[in-house]
Amino acid sequence: MKIVILDRATLGFDTDLSKLNQFGEIKVYDYTNENDTIDRLVDCDIVITNKVLITKEVIDNTNLKLICVSATGTNNIDVEYAKHKKIEVKNVAGYSTISVAQLTFSLVLNFIQKLNYYSNYVKNGNWHKSEIFTHIDKPFMDLGGKTWGIIGLGNIGERVAKIAKAFDCNINYYSTTNMNFNTSYNTTNLTTLLETSDIISIHCQLNEKTKDLLNYENMKLLKNGAIIINVARGGIINEYDIPKILKEKNLYFGLDTVSIEPIEEDSPLNEILEHENVVITPHIAWASVESRNRLIDGVYKNIERFINE
Repeated sequence: MKIVILDRATLGFDTDLSKLNQFGEIKVYDYTNENDTIDRLVDCDIVITNKVLITKEVIDNTNLKLICVSATGTNNIDVEYAKHKKIEVKNVAGYSTISVAQLTFSLVLNFIQKLNYYSNYVKNGNWHKSEIFTHIDKPFMDLGGKTWGIIGLGNIGERVAKIAKAFDCNINYYSTTNMNFNTSYNTTNLTTLLETSDIISIHCQLNEKTKDLLNYENMKLLKNGAIIINVARGGIINEYDIPKILKEKNLYFGLDTVSIEPIEEDSPLNEILEHENVVITPHIAWASVESRNRLIDGVYKNIERFINE
């Protein structure tokens, strides 16, 4: 088998791909732009891609037998056409649940504990000037007793709910599909969730129903001081409306994804990068070392199963 990895850089250079060598000849590209995709796959049997598009045109001009997505989402693949051409498409599910939940809590605790303020207070040399042993001028809160609203109670949302419950939070969730009937937590509609939550974390898919799910009009329902975390997909919160609502309400936004990645120079989010209530990270929630190793193991198993069928 000839295997081509189109965007190895997305897996991190601290990961070991050597186990894939047993399946055949491996050709590795750190990055691939769409103009080079066909040339790089022209005599390839198996392609491994994270974000590089495998379109109808690519499929028609190559002889692919297996498309391995080194991610969970397959929106970069023309899955229906691949099926029509009898090309298998394999993704890896569940590998990043722990990692995504971890960043969710990192962002929430950063805001609720005012870590940046207190760390900078010491770094700037203010503590040694203090007349008392402590400094609590920036009020911070207990996480316990807060109402945590979860949008999308899949594997990741449920993991977040369990951890939040351990912090003694009250958990409500909104199912964007209306197909989740988890009775361990209270289900509610979106309006009620926005009105009652101290913390909201988003863990749903981006689709026609969830695009701009949070927008200027319904974010006006949020409590002052509410924390909103999006570790799902950019576009679920309208990005033009975030700077707008921040001018009117005291809200906190922790964003790990934006609608176009990498973030564009003219993104409306760039005007709030220095806002003390905003933290934006470069799509890292999925990517702990352990998570990426689980992902590579998943790709390996997908190829192994395909070859052994």
